[in-house]
Amino acid sequence: MSAVFVDRRDAGLRLGERLRGLPGTEDAVVLGLPRGGVPVAFQVARALGAPLDVIVVRKLGVPYQPELGFGAIGEGGVRVLNADVLRLAGVTPEEMAEVERRERVELERRARRFRGDRTPVDLAGRTVIVVDDGIATGGTARAACRVARAHGASWVVLAVPVGAPETIASLREDADEVVCLYTPDRFSAIGAWYDDFSQTRDEDVVECLRQAGS
Repeated sequence: MSAVFVDRRDAGLRLGERLRGLPGTEDAVVLGLPRGGVPVAFQVARALGAPLDVIVVRKLGVPYQPELGFGAIGEGGVRVLNADVLRLAGVTPEEMAEVERRERVELERRARRFRGDRTPVDLAGRTVIVVDDGIATGGTARAACRVARAHGASWVVLAVPVGAPETIASLREDADEVVCLYTPDRFSAIGAWYDDFSQTRDEDVVECLRQAGS
């Protein structure tokens, strides 16, 4: 097994090239999942001549089993819930409210950190391209697609350089279109497919957004 991408910049350039001819991208908004998805999204937005923003989401985890998500929240009070998980896990309204309160504090802190005082890009009626640096389990990407739709996106595209084949297939239920450059049969950690997968810092995210907006 050898790396496919040099780094996130290389992955973004190649992903942008693939997306360039996609119908509906003339009026697209590109949303990067912080942190690692933002440098990839930066190159995609540049290739498409599209605005770049972050999509900050937080998973709502079942109190006694936090890795099991019963929903997700996004900015602007957006909340999407999984009724089946709520029913099977027996989460009470009080527990739901407490988990959401805690996660919303963290969501708003992160959004302020990344975006500062800039207003989020309006997604209503737009094609939205959600970008990450790779997908293993797909929980965050799934939540991001649902949150983008709840914000009024008319068409949601999920675009990633690399992903686990089964997960990519399952995400077609949440995105109108999924673009993945590489789906290796023997998928391992996302970083295995990059020569350089060094951590993206908060400051890197802020700088990508600054450059994209200047």
